[in-house]
Amino acid sequence: MSRIKNKRLHNESSLKEQWPMLVMMLPFFTLFFLLTIIPIISSVFLSTTSFDLLNPIKFVGIDNYFRMFVTDDSFLTVLKNTLILVLMTGPGGFLLAFLLAWIVNEFSPTTRTLLSFMFYAPSLCGNAFFIWKIIFSGDSYGYLNSILLSLGVITEPITFLSDAKYLMPIVIIVQLWQSMGISFLSNIAGLQNVSNDLYEAGAIDGLRNRWQELWYITLPSMQHMILFSVVMQIQSSFTVSAITTELAGYPSVGYSVDTIVSLMTDVGTVRYEMGYAAAISCVLFLLMAGTRIILGKFLQIMGK
Repeated sequence: MSRIKNKRLHNESSLKEQWPMLVMMLPFFTLFFLLTIIPIISSVFLSTTSFDLLNPIKFVGIDNYFRMFVTDDSFLTVLKNTLILVLMTGPGGFLLAFLLAWIVNEFSPTTRTLLSFMFYAPSLCGNAFFIWKIIFSGDSYGYLNSILLSLGVITEPITFLSDAKYLMPIVIIVQLWQSMGISFLSNIAGLQNVSNDLYEAGAIDGLRNRWQELWYITLPSMQHMILFSVVMQIQSSFTVSAITTELAGYPSVGYSVDTIVSLMTDVGTVRYEMGYAAAISCVLFLLMAGTRIILGKFLQIMGK
């Protein structure tokens, strides 16, 4: 009985000590609840309804999800496209960003700053991928067609952005180019914060090369920064839409590069099928949340 009483007194004492911190956090949690939790709950509710902003809401249960996975062939196509982009540009973009950060970190501060700005620059420009429309233009004035024609590789221009077999590789290249800026900055920031004392201690303990230092010291020391970088890269891959729409239009040829976000935007803002759009958003949220959990588990094995 006394143990329970002591525990209750300890909890009350801790609460009294922490109440200033809780009061300071209250505005954040209020906005988080209003702008995040309520919209999520609203989306889940709307996903079980038929709603077009004009007629009253009609409860339809799981009909939207049945339509999504059984009767809507376009959703299965965009789901496949999204997963391909995530697999290719998520891990690929992170590894490329980390490798670049690892190399750039070895340069002098001035050179490192200049290179960091160069690699981050594409992320600063919302329409930076417009240059790729010129590179892959389907006439002889397109940079790539012009080069191939001058070298005699082809005899007539290739319509890169109208041919399904070229669209996915092009979108992957552009997404990798544009999305790794944040990942690169977070990685180089993490590398800068790894103490040199750890490397000296590792050398004393028997680490003999850079790869052993990377696995046993560098990666575990910047685990949280890596998790942030990976999550941001995967989130960027899951939400690809503007690139595909600008390069290939909507819908693209045979839905070859359309994504879940592209379809959701079309369903919600063009067709005004808000219930179906909410169901698509719920599936996308579950995919992203599941990926986040898997990545967190995987990153825990680093350095073990």
